[in-house]
Amino acid sequence: MNRISGRVQSELAPKTRPKTPPPPLASRHATTASPARTPSTSRSPASPRPRFPYSLAPGPSREQVPGRRGATGARLPPRASGSSIPEPGAGSRSTRLYSEWTTLLQNPGSATESSMKLTCLATPGSGGGYHAPASHLLELEGLRLLLDCPVDLSALAAFAPVPLDAGSGDAGELICAVPYYWSPAVAAAAKAGGVDAVLVSSATGMLGLPFLTRLPSFANTKIYVTEVASRIGKLMMAELVEMHSQFVSFYGPDMDGIPKWMEGEKHSKLMSMLQKIGIEDERNDLSPLMPLYSAANIEECVQKIQPIKYGQEVCFNGMLMLKASSSGLELGNCAWSLEGPRASITYLPSTVFVSAHALDCDYNLLKENDVILFSDFSSLNVMDEDDENLGENAMLCDDSVSRDDGVGEDENVQILCKNDDIAEEIERISFICSSIIDAIKSGGSVLVPIERLGVILLILELISENLHSFDVKVPIFIISGAAEKMIAFTNAVPEWLCKPRQEKLFSGEALFGHVELLKEGKLFMFPHLYSKGMLAAWKEPCIVFCPDMSLRHGTVVHLLRRWRADKRNLLILEQGVDAELALKAFMPVSIQILECSFLSGIKPGKVNPLLTVLKPKLVLFPEEMKLRCPLKEGAPWPCLYYSKGKTIEVPNTREEFEVRLAANVALGLQPRQLDGTVAVARLRAKLHLSNGEYMLVAPKDKTDDQMKRLLLHWGAVDAGRVLLALLEKGMSCAFSGDDVGVVGSERSILVTSPGDALVKITSERTVIYCDDEGTSKQIYDALGSVCNGI
Repeated sequence: MNRISGRVQSELAPKTRPKTPPPPLASRHATTASPARTPSTSRSPASPRPRFPYSLAPGPSREQVPGRRGATGARLPPRASGSSIPEPGAGSRSTRLYSEWTTLLQNPGSATESSMKLTCLATPGSGGGYHAPASHLLELEGLRLLLDCPVDLSALAAFAPVPLDAGSGDAGELICAVPYYWSPAVAAAAKAGGVDAVLVSSATGMLGLPFLTRLPSFANTKIYVTEVASRIGKLMMAELVEMHSQFVSFYGPDMDGIPKWMEGEKHSKLMSMLQKIGIEDERNDLSPLMPLYSAANIEECVQKIQPIKYGQEVCFNGMLMLKASSSGLELGNCAWSLEGPRASITYLPSTVFVSAHALDCDYNLLKENDVILFSDFSSLNVMDEDDENLGENAMLCDDSVSRDDGVGEDENVQILCKNDDIAEEIERISFICSSIIDAIKSGGSVLVPIERLGVILLILELISENLHSFDVKVPIFIISGAAEKMIAFTNAVPEWLCKPRQEKLFSGEALFGHVELLKEGKLFMFPHLYSKGMLAAWKEPCIVFCPDMSLRHGTVVHLLRRWRADKRNLLILEQGVDAELALKAFMPVSIQILECSFLSGIKPGKVNPLLTVLKPKLVLFPEEMKLRCPLKEGAPWPCLYYSKGKTIEVPNTREEFEVRLAANVALGLQPRQLDGTVAVARLRAKLHLSNGEYMLVAPKDKTDDQMKRLLLHWGAVDAGRVLLALLEKGMSCAFSGDDVGVVGSERSILVTSPGDALVKITSERTVIYCDDEGTSKQIYDALGSVCNGI
C-alpha cells in the first residue's frame, strides 16, 4: 500500500460573517525572512464575497482552530453522543472503490487523551460467571455500549417458593410475595439515559434485555447476539415468565407502587439477606430489584435483536466493526471484537479453548487487538478454592511474564489447545453419574435442577452409558417448557458444535447421546408435571432434570417437597448456590445433597499464554486479580484494573490512525514543491466515517470559484511590496508615520479608501484590522499576490 509522505491540509468550510466586527485576520509565515518571491503572473478570478476567517501560512500548519483536529490539520468529526456520522454513497466493504493511497494522521489531542471509558456494572453472581455473567458499560468513539445484560437469579433465594407448605416448611425470614428480579446492569443503563447498542455474549447474558427494551429511552437501541444464543435465550426468558406466573396466580398481580417488603425494617432485613446470598450493594440501593417483564415484552425485545454468525462482520453506525467469535463455553457463546478508527478492543467473557460440545474458542480472530477487556472471573473462583496453590495458579506474576524466556507462539498455542479442560469436565460428570447410579441402586430418585444446556447434554450422554453398563432401567424425565425445543434445536446446528460432534454428523451418528435415549424410550420430555401422558410415563425411582437452580419455581418445588424426607434420594446442586438458604423453606430435609462445579471459564494457567498469543497493547483486569495476584514490574503488557461501580478512563493506544483517500480525490491532487523535500497539494474533500474507517471523499457541491480560490499561502511578506499591491488595486494607503524610514521591524499600513483598515506586518505574522468586508477582501487579494499559494 502506497503512502503519501507529505501532510494533508484539509479545506475548512467558510464561515458565515458574524454580525459583530470580525476578529483580526492573522497570517502566519516563516520566522526567518526568505528572499522575496516574484508575484504570480496569473491571478485568481474574482471570488464570491469573502467570509471570515482567512489564513496565510508558509506551509502546512498545526495551528489549532475551533473543532477537533488531527495534528496535521485535517479536521476530525466531533465526538457525538450516539449520533450517526453520514456515510459515503459506497455500500459494503467489498463494493466500495477507494484508492490504496492512505495518509497517517496523528491521534487528536495529547497522547494521554482518553478515547474510551469503562464502567463495570455487575460482577458474576453467586451462581458463577455462567448464570450471571459480568456486565460493563463501554463508551467508545462517542457511542455508549452495554456489554451483556444478565439477571442474577440467585436473588430469588430471598423469596419463599409457592405453593407454601405451612405444615413443614418454614418461610422464616423469606419474603412471601411475588418476587422481584435483580439486574444491576439494567438499573445502571437506565440511569445513564440509554445505550446505543447491546453486545450479548451468551444466552444468560440476555435475560435482562426485556427490562431495557420496554423503557422509552431504549426505543432505538440495537442488540447484537449470535443466532443460537438468541434462540436459546428467548426460550429461557419465556420459561422464566411461565414459572413466574405461578407466583402471580398464588399472590395475585402486582399492585402499583413500592411493595411493602421494600419499606421500613423489612428493607434492612432484605438487604442483609441479599448480602448473605452474595449480592452486595454498599448504598442499600434496591433499584436493581424490579418486577419481571411479560411475554409481550419478550416479543418486543426479540424484534430489536440482530442475530449474527461467528466471524460475521457487522458495521454499527458506520463507526464500529463488530465481530463475534466462539468462546467455547456453551452453544452460541462468544467473545467480541470491536474495531474502530482509533482503537480495536476484545471483550473476553468466560472462555474455554477446547470444548466437549460447543465450537472451540477461536482466539485467532482476537489477535493483536489494542485492548483486551478481560471479563472472565472463573479464574478468581479457582483461586478461592485453592489459595495454598496460588503460586501455581498465578497467571500474571510468574517469571515467564516478566522475562523473555524464548517460549515461542507455537508452544503457547499448544498450552491453550491442550484438552485438559475436557478431561476434567468429563471426570466431574462421571463422578456425578456414579453418584446417580448409587442413589438409583439404593431405591432413591435423583433431582437435577441444573440450567446449563451443555452440562445436561453431557450428563445424559454419560448416564446412558452407566445405566447400560450396570443394567439399571429407570426412566429419565426432563420437565421444562423449553426442554423439547432446546433438545431438538441441538440437532439442527452442527456448525455451532465442536469438530468431534461435526464428524459424527458426517459419519451418520447421532450428535448427542440423548438421541438414543429417546429412541429407546428411556427419556421423556414434558413441559409440566400435569402434562398429558406424564402420569402414564411416571415411575419411581427416576431421574428428573428441571432447570431451576434457585429452587423457587415450578417442578423442582413440588418434587423437592415430595422427596426431601427420604435419605435415599439425591439432590444435585451447582456450586455457588447458598444451599442453606435455598433449602430453608423445605426444612427439615434428609435428602442427600451433592454440590458440584462445572467448567465456567479460562483456567488461571492459560491466561498468560493467551495474552502472549494475542499480543495486546493494554489489558483491563478485574481489581480482584491485582489484590490476589499482583503484577510484577516489566510485564510485557500494561494493565489497568477495574472494579464494580467505578468508571475508569482508558488512554489511547494508537498514536496514529489511517485516513483513506477516495480514488477521484487522490488522482486530482496537484502537488506544488515548497523545497527539495516537501510538496503541498490543495485538497478539498469531506471527511466521512464508514465501516470503522475515516475516508476523504470528494464533496458533491464544489464550484469552480471555490476550487480556484487560494486558501493557503506561504513566503515572507515584504511591507513595501504589499503597499504597492494595495495601490495597484486603487486603494488609498500609506505607511504609518511612526514607521517612516524603519526597515526590518514591525510596519503598519493605514488604508483610508475605499474603507478604513490597518495592516500590521512583522517577521512572524500579518494582521488585518478591518470592519468592512469588501475592503478586507481587497487587502487579502493584495497579500495573496505577493505570496505563493495553492
